[in-house]
Amino acid sequence: MRASILEALEPVIAPKKQDGSAVLLTWEELYTPLTAPQRELLDDFRALRAETLGATSHYFGELPSNPDLASVGQQTISKEAAAKPLDPQYLPRQVLKAYERMMAAMQAEIGRRLFVESGYRSPAYQLYLFLYYMANHDLSVTETNRHVALPGHSEHGAPQRQAIDFINEDGVNGEERPEEFEALPEYAWLQQRAGAYGFALSYPRGNTLNTAFEPWHWHYEPEHDRSTKH
Repeated sequence: MRASILEALEPVIAPKKQDGSAVLLTWEELYTPLTAPQRELLDDFRALRAETLGATSHYFGELPSNPDLASVGQQTISKEAAAKPLDPQYLPRQVLKAYERMMAAMQAEIGRRLFVESGYRSPAYQLYLFLYYMANHDLSVTETNRHVALPGHSEHGAPQRQAIDFINEDGVNGEERPEEFEALPEYAWLQQRAGAYGFALSYPRGNTLNTAFEPWHWHYEPEHDRSTKH
């Protein structure tokens, strides 16, 4: 059933990945190509809560529509000595401004910056990703949930706690080897200075959320952003 859903969605998702709008996928777009049994399986996944899978991540709920978002703009990294443009990304406007202030400070202090590899993701797209990445975890819902949040549980779809997945100028994101990102001077800078801009590491080593260590994944807490006061 999972495979048949992904196959049915491929004609919808593929062009959206091409034009950069996949992260804004709506529930209507997700459900329309599917049969009734396929839709019922999606409903079953949407009804799951992380705590039933041994995790303690927050349930933020599903927004009825995408929030007011701003484009991050064109981003290009250097991968294997070649320029590589990143996929279009979007963030809530307040978060984008905080990110830009933080990157200006990082650039001024260490001559480096981080790019947004993943910003806002709609709950519908989050569910698509969950189904897609189950193949990497022996189709285990519980194990997949340690690496990919269920819809409604992801900070990427929660503007009040918006997450950013960072990648550096050389294409290091740590997703296959977290220790590579952990060793970056950019990561050391984040640990020391990100809090002043309202950003916090979501899943540190040894976290109690039953979630894998993700040194690239930081979320925004507007109440802790002191950079707006200068």
